[in-house]
Amino acid sequence: MTSQPNTGSDPAAQDMSPQEIQAVIDRILSKDVPAGTSMPDNGRGDGGAVLGKAQAISRLDEEHSEYDGDQQDLEERRALRRTAGLSTELEDVTEVEYRQLRLERVVLAGLWSEGTLADAENSLRELAALAETAGSEVLDGLVQRRAKPDPGTFLGSGKAQELKDIVMATGADTVVVDAELAPSQRRGLEDIVKVKVIDRTALILDIFAQHAKSREGKAQVELAQLEYLLPRLRGWGESMSRQAGGQVGGAAAGMGSRGPGETKIELDRRRIRTRMAKLRREIAAMKPARETKRANRRRNAVPSVAIAGYTNAGKSSLLNRLTDAGVLVENALFATLDPTVRKAETADGLGYTLADTVGFVRSLPTQLVEAFRSTLEEVADADLILHVVDVSHPDPEGQIAAVRKVFSEVDARKVPEIIVLNKADAADPFVVERLKQREPRHVVVSARTGEGIAELLKAISDSIPRPSVKLELLIPYNRGDLISKLHESDAEIISVDHIESGTRAVVMVREGLAAELEPFVTND
Repeated sequence: MTSQPNTGSDPAAQDMSPQEIQAVIDRILSKDVPAGTSMPDNGRGDGGAVLGKAQAISRLDEEHSEYDGDQQDLEERRALRRTAGLSTELEDVTEVEYRQLRLERVVLAGLWSEGTLADAENSLRELAALAETAGSEVLDGLVQRRAKPDPGTFLGSGKAQELKDIVMATGADTVVVDAELAPSQRRGLEDIVKVKVIDRTALILDIFAQHAKSREGKAQVELAQLEYLLPRLRGWGESMSRQAGGQVGGAAAGMGSRGPGETKIELDRRRIRTRMAKLRREIAAMKPARETKRANRRRNAVPSVAIAGYTNAGKSSLLNRLTDAGVLVENALFATLDPTVRKAETADGLGYTLADTVGFVRSLPTQLVEAFRSTLEEVADADLILHVVDVSHPDPEGQIAAVRKVFSEVDARKVPEIIVLNKADAADPFVVERLKQREPRHVVVSARTGEGIAELLKAISDSIPRPSVKLELLIPYNRGDLISKLHESDAEIISVDHIESGTRAVVMVREGLAAELEPFVTND
């Protein structure tokens, strides 16, 4: 249960120190409190309020390095900023479903049902980071100790009433719950707190909708949003009225209008299903283009390396450092959604592709996993996965577990994996050492400073598939095109010798090129 200090008959409250009393006053006045500060729980150990900035977003002095390019996309994203202090509190909560989701001043609420209190607080701080990324101002956060959610209001009627008091005291206009709410729970909680209530899934979908840029990405996000919205449609007042039917037919409505008719909510559901079917067709029509690109890489036997990991772990920064791709980099969750593929080479000239993928998060909505399945196939089809981990995060092991869960959902667990311990310049050395002991195949790097990049490039070179067919060739001088192909394609030239009859070469090539060179093989 949440612990709310009071000055009444509770003897524990009377024993509060001046610092604890000041913390309560600061919360009521909505002042900034340092990250990690918790409300006193009066010795009951049943949780408390979690305040301060979210630790899921690292606090680095320099957000970009020279390898990140001009970042023009970031300037465009930040061109329109939210103005603080403009409340959107609803006069009538029934308007919630029929207006665009916009977060302003929010209070967070979560349950501590398993694990430790630190785990619950880290999850709530990650929710705060998500809310800040969506453009809101986080005023307060509460963790309730409860065995399981209440089926009616998620928190229970008593705690929901306490949450209402906090919303009124802080001037919040939205409550964000750190779980996926059932439609009945959401409505029950809204009826009590009298402001808009959204859950973690709706918040993530809103961020995806803001950040999607490509046509395919926008279609995938819209499909996920409609799948989420369909079972949560509600109707009030006129929205439940019949479009025609009953005695309306006798009131100059004309023939064909008699009967039960169709309610507004039924009409909305039908339109949503029609739109979802159209989006699925559009996404299916976009898939061949991505498949064709993959087929070309497979036909040319170009090794593929996928950069995957938790959101805000530094995947785009790492891609920029390795390839000068100039991909958007922002200290926010889910900053980049559309996959980016770039060409790279090993030190000995072997080519491969690097693909930046969408970030993962705990409890990633299943609607997004399904909608982005074609994008996540980049990970499953890769020859090597660079699993980027933010070692400066309070719970890097939890991030690794969440990412590997998504790997299992997209059939990518059998792909070779290198754990890239990123942001080492901002991490606790003891945490880095702990993870090095836990993950035997690892590289410690900092995409911002360049630390460990050389070791990472060597690990990639040693791990990607290499040409496996060894040939001894004698190529006539009039076939310079084949010599050029050996230098341009993914082949390793072991030795070259120019003799009177042509160029003698010992090479390692892939099977496709070996068949083309078969007429020039010599066993001398």
